[in-house]
Amino acid sequence: MSNTNGSEPRKHTISILVENRFGVLSRVAGLFSARGYNIESLSVGETLDPTVSRMTIVVRGDEFVIEQVMKQLHKLIDVIKVSDLTDDDHVERELVLVRVNAEAQHRAEILRIADIFRAKVVDVTPIGYTLESTGDEGKIAALLELLRPVGIQEVVRTGKVAIARGPKTKSRKVTESPRRARVTEDPRVVGFAD
Repeated sequence: MSNTNGSEPRKHTISILVENRFGVLSRVAGLFSARGYNIESLSVGETLDPTVSRMTIVVRGDEFVIEQVMKQLHKLIDVIKVSDLTDDDHVERELVLVRVNAEAQHRAEILRIADIFRAKVVDVTPIGYTLESTGDEGKIAALLELLRPVGIQEVVRTGKVAIARGPKTKSRKVTESPRRARVTEDPRVVGFAD
């Protein structure tokens, strides 16, 4: 079913540089939830500058809504830069830890699968192996599919992290006026720049 603007919902990978302050994550996530969009994946970590963090968000939506959310993100006081990496040349990875049953008849198969996917065995118990693997979404899905028959006990996945290829991330152009100077530096103040 097509939307009124002619754009089908699809996954978008959005990279956001933010000041590393209390409450920023909640305000950013609130922009998506206020529009009824579920964040499929969220990963946050410091950059080279400990006062700046990078958020990588994966969300499904149509072009119009994603564009509106990105414009609103630009208005948030603590947001430094917003980039939609979806159509740009970029590298993305996800980490998965998966604990599987390690019955004697399946141990060689588990190790063979781990070798094929360049996964590491990071923990061994008498009844289970814990594997660690990194890769794109397709690789992680294929690994889990092959491990299902031996019995997956638990899966823990990080959110997707992504970086633009080349020297700089290309920012998406926003047609709004440039940001004004900050009204306050108080991290407890919640809201948008005027």
